[in-house]
Amino acid sequence: MTAKPHVIVVGAGIIGASIAWHLTHKGAAVTVVGEELGGVATPCSFAWINASWGNPEFYFHFRRRAMAEWKRLARELPGLPLAWCGGLCWDRPATDLEAYADEHGGWGYGISRLNREESALLEPGLGEYPDFALYIAEEGAVEPVAAARLLLADAEAHGATFVHATVNGLLQSAGRIVGVVTSEGILEADHVVLAAGAGSVPIAASAGITLPLSAPAGLIVHSRSISKRLNGLVMTPQLHMRQTVDGRIIAGSDFGGGDPGEDHQASAAELFARVRAMIMDNADLKLDFFTVGYRPTPADGFPIIGNAGLPGLYVTVMHSGVTLAPLAGLLAAEELLSGKGDEGLMPFRLQRFTNEK
Repeated sequence: MTAKPHVIVVGAGIIGASIAWHLTHKGAAVTVVGEELGGVATPCSFAWINASWGNPEFYFHFRRRAMAEWKRLARELPGLPLAWCGGLCWDRPATDLEAYADEHGGWGYGISRLNREESALLEPGLGEYPDFALYIAEEGAVEPVAAARLLLADAEAHGATFVHATVNGLLQSAGRIVGVVTSEGILEADHVVLAAGAGSVPIAASAGITLPLSAPAGLIVHSRSISKRLNGLVMTPQLHMRQTVDGRIIAGSDFGGGDPGEDHQASAAELFARVRAMIMDNADLKLDFFTVGYRPTPADGFPIIGNAGLPGLYVTVMHSGVTLAPLAGLLAAEELLSGKGDEGLMPFRLQRFTNEK
């Protein structure tokens, strides 16, 4: 009987949790190494699931495929805190919104054009409405930390192990990555997957591998729990909002959160003032806390998924990790265990940066 391949997944956020879950369910022996259950960047995410504007057609279809994988994952993992609540959008000039609706609608995205009255019917709790907005019913949101922890708990129930530790470097032998060096000692494995967001950069560098990644900061404010005010995602100029399953309104100046500036507290207060101004019935709307997350963003904006240049090392780093998590986890698990490359991942290889002329 062939022994199960042993895979170390570095990172316990939504990407690492998805990879670990898919690997475990495909028969691998999995060890997840992380500093926090739920990750470091994941708790700071707005967690909007979408295939929205600003992307070329091939990436739109990849993101749309990821949205479908969220539905598959919800069927396979009951209790996943996922809501297809729809998104109301007027965060760009009307001419840009029209161009976006024409382009993405032509690609198959279900976009509706709304007037002021129709927007008010969708979101009656707002204090103002535009003359023209777009609505995408198929968009949604997930509670990312709860989802990551649920995935990890189920993976553990199926044999995975979680090690609470910091990874300080990669272990090499005969030109191959064979494990990781952690704050708790050395762990060996057949494969190592880096899914630690911006934290993947110094780990890869320990083996001489450069990940062309930046990590811009994003500020998200979180209200105290209140009764229902928002039905879905609301994207207005310089303010994106949604209400979580536990009643908090979370918001950023865009979906990734805006620059927190030098005075994070002052920036959070200013942002939350905009939230209060947008919510009509706001007497009980109070700021509870804010987060400043560092979004792992590859140099060209697209994910990095695949072998990192040394046998035994696989990398999965990306912005839009929440949208892409179930698809990235599925495809990474299949590649690792089959040894065969997935054609759908070809645009996202690390080697595209070294092959540039």
